[in-house]
Amino acid sequence: MKKSLDNVFRFLEVLMSVLLLAMVGLMFMNVVLRFVLSTGFVWSEEITRLCFLYLVYLGTIGAYRDNRHLGVDTLIERVSPRMQRIFYVLIQVIVIWVMALLTKGRWDLAVQNLGDRWVATQIPRAFVFGIGVLTGVAIMALAVNNLWRFFVDKLEVGDLLAVQDDEADDVVPAGTID
Repeated sequence: MKKSLDNVFRFLEVLMSVLLLAMVGLMFMNVVLRFVLSTGFVWSEEITRLCFLYLVYLGTIGAYRDNRHLGVDTLIERVSPRMQRIFYVLIQVIVIWVMALLTKGRWDLAVQNLGDRWVATQIPRAFVFGIGVLTGVAIMALAVNNLWRFFVDKLEVGDLLAVQDDEADDVVPAGTID
């Protein structure tokens, strides 16, 4: 299961790289066309905006999985191990609740905007809000997985909060800076 999830996240990293390349390429091409030929592609701004939006939301999923989100663990480090466990569970429950709110809100907005399209590309605006649904569901699943690892696999809070290393399966303990 871990291997297949790693493959999914590797695919997300490749997809984010493609989105970044498309975004930079389209913007560069449009700038050159505007300066050299005094023209440009009207649709490139909309595609670039969509690439950036998807890049941010997909990056959020990956960052949450690897514990690379901005986090303040000062309080957790200073309390007893029992309170660390309580705080960790509380944090995961809050994340699930907030992501459920995000998912519901983005779903409602996507359904509401199904008939609305962007001017140049005619892409439905629902695509803008749909990525929020995917992100909310993915982060809720990751938070539930964190709770599973805590309760069933009996991992310690320090291990669960450790930042995943990019180069190997090593983890960097929480609170350390490279």
